[in-house]
Amino acid sequence: MMFDIKPSEKAKNVKYAIRNIVRFAKELEKNGKEILYLNIGDPTQYDFDVPQHMKDAVTEGMMHGVNGYAPSVGIEQAREAAAKDALKQGFDGVTSDDIVITNGASEGIELALTALLNPGDNVLTPAPGYPLYTAVLTKIGGIENPYYLNEENSWQPDPDDIRRKINDRTKALVLINPNNPTGSVCSRELLDDIIDIASNNNLVLFADEIYNKLTFDKKHIPIGTLTKDIPIITFNGLSKCYLAPGWRMGWMIFNNKALFWDFYTCLQNLLEARLCSPSPQQHAVKPALEGPQDHIKNFLDKLRVRREITHKRINEIDGLSCVEPDGAFYAMPRIDADVGGSDWDFVLKLVEETGVLFVPGDGFGQKPGTRHFRIVFLPDENTLNRAYDRLAEFMKGY
Repeated sequence: MMFDIKPSEKAKNVKYAIRNIVRFAKELEKNGKEILYLNIGDPTQYDFDVPQHMKDAVTEGMMHGVNGYAPSVGIEQAREAAAKDALKQGFDGVTSDDIVITNGASEGIELALTALLNPGDNVLTPAPGYPLYTAVLTKIGGIENPYYLNEENSWQPDPDDIRRKINDRTKALVLINPNNPTGSVCSRELLDDIIDIASNNNLVLFADEIYNKLTFDKKHIPIGTLTKDIPIITFNGLSKCYLAPGWRMGWMIFNNKALFWDFYTCLQNLLEARLCSPSPQQHAVKPALEGPQDHIKNFLDKLRVRREITHKRINEIDGLSCVEPDGAFYAMPRIDADVGGSDWDFVLKLVEETGVLFVPGDGFGQKPGTRHFRIVFLPDENTLNRAYDRLAEFMKGY
């Protein structure tokens, strides 16, 4: 007997390009094709690992019985450590009461959007930007309102474009800094413009700063350190700078909480309904933030070399161009050649013929009429050079 079970329209329309593209590559791999994966921003899939003192903290926690439910906002020692780290960055007056521990920064983003939006409300999101926002907005009935980053200005946000996009249903402005997928880092001037826009338009500012400690030549400035006059939620976690994406350990910093107390109270209802974040992993937050930080320098030293290889090799290939990333571990090359189709077509054909897997730019948003793809330059130098050799050979066909 066959049941006529129809999925919701919301679920059918949720897309997440970073993982969607992998299905195709896995089928090729099953048939014996070697795949060079330059698509997932997971350091543990390459030559990086979680610092030992963080592993020890989680193991010790489990062995000593911290395996039950935790408070919905998170355990005190994790919240206090996140607050102290915020103070070191220059946040003013943040305490553990301003911190909420979440299942990765992603859950924090979803909870905050859910608490803020009614169906039909919209959120200003960067394009290119992380596709989680698009997926969550589709899921909860919100509307993505993309503003374009300026490729000619090192992928900085365009304040004029942001202002043009605001309407009476706009509730929040998302800033991803450093940016995924472009690797851009916002200038102080740009941050001041963003603050001005949010202040003049009654917007909550979502500051996605998960890559805040991974910058090369530009200093990252947390936007929450620059003002006490607007409501800001800063998202961070252990996934990127602390190399533990699978632990799903993140947090929200509520800057200037008194400015949106009703919203915070509503968010607590959602926190309690989902019970809590994993207890053992919460015990890694304090040793991560307050313990040895050597791994960050070693991580950046490797990333710097791999960034330079990526930037140089891509710009040597006729038909491609690439802005040098200032942070994170991504680059967003532009396809200048006429490749006879979309960037999805380009990426699918590339992996089918060469085994090199990138993510199409369309999955992150981009200006109409442009085509891009995202590179993750976490792999070792040999793997990157092999991938770029294959890409260069592939491009000769155009």
